[in-house]
Amino acid sequence: MKPLLAMTGGGDKRVTDEFRTRMVELLPRLRRFAYALTGDLDQGDDLVQEACARALSRVDQFEAGTRFDSWMFRIAQNIWLDRKRAQRVRGPAVDLDAASSVMSTDGRAVVESRLTLEAVTSAIAKLPNDLQVLIALVCIDGRTYQEAADITGSPIGTVMSRLARARRTLHELMAQPAAVAVKPAAEVRHARG
Repeated sequence: MKPLLAMTGGGDKRVTDEFRTRMVELLPRLRRFAYALTGDLDQGDDLVQEACARALSRVDQFEAGTRFDSWMFRIAQNIWLDRKRAQRVRGPAVDLDAASSVMSTDGRAVVESRLTLEAVTSAIAKLPNDLQVLIALVCIDGRTYQEAADITGSPIGTVMSRLARARRTLHELMAQPAAVAVKPAAEVRHARG
């Protein structure tokens, strides 16, 4: 395998074709990870774009012999954490275009699917940041505990215990009754007589 980085005369590291190829191959997984963290496709895509730009601008910080995917996931995680901290200071942003995308012609199944996805996304968002990252890495991206430990810089035992706690918390959050109950269509028709 060719080296990811090519050294030029002055010790300057340049991006090689292999580096670019690996980055492109990683994009689908990085995009899933970013979506899991942000809960929004557009914000996830922005996170991926910023992570790639940062990686390309800081190629000299990549250590040869280390895992490229772990490095990229760590960059995305750090950007996301920075955004979360900044959001606490500024407050949440409201996407006005999201209201128009809610309309659908598929009816009940779409509404139920969206409600379930929204409930899961909302429950994940209530977890502490470190647990959100682990859920995204292991449960959504399919990483092993060891890979998640390498990416987050935590011992594997810590990853395992935090994931167990995250899963328990998610289960409890999902078991709580929703603020607005949605009756199945059959119950609504029956009530009308």
